[in-house]
Amino acid sequence: MTPTRFPSVSPLVSSWPWSVGVWLALMGAVFFSAPPLRAEEPPPQTVAWVDLNRYAGLWYEIARLPTPFQKNCVGVTAEYIPQADGDLTVVNRCRNLTLDGKRREVKGVAWVADPATQAKLKVRFFWPFYGHYWVLALDDDYQWALVGDPSREYLWILSRSPRMAPERYQALVEQARLQGYPVEQILVTPQAPPAPTL
Repeated sequence: MTPTRFPSVSPLVSSWPWSVGVWLALMGAVFFSAPPLRAEEPPPQTVAWVDLNRYAGLWYEIARLPTPFQKNCVGVTAEYIPQADGDLTVVNRCRNLTLDGKRREVKGVAWVADPATQAKLKVRFFWPFYGHYWVLALDDDYQWALVGDPSREYLWILSRSPRMAPERYQALVEQARLQGYPVEQILVTPQAPPAPTL
């Protein structure tokens, strides 16, 4: 179900402060003028395989490259829900400015763009715009992930927990750097502490 080629958008959009009409106009201006990937620059490398049933569920955003679509977003989460046709329902949520700020939510759909690996997906929140979602690194137990796009404009570090060990975080940042992402621009995402176990 690959759509006609249209300008792409960030697949982890979590805040929509404008009306849909204004947003569509803005996105058209932004992405029709976006610089293409340099011909001599190889695309980022993805993992060899993603089991989407294991990948499904709730993820916490630990850090990201800055994007206007997530301006003022904290406490960001992304939830992936398998559907009978093999697609995934995507539910992105965040809080505005503070962890007790106004909650924002947007729903979309993701589908596999590369059946050989299932590591390259496309995500759409509003037709006809879609984003590229490439899994660049993934824990064997599906507890953390590094996600980006082929233009290297978007990057997310995700975890099943709202906290990540510093050594793991630094290792993922280094992997992103080696893949050509501008890691000096990465923003750490504020998250509420995990609930205490009883």
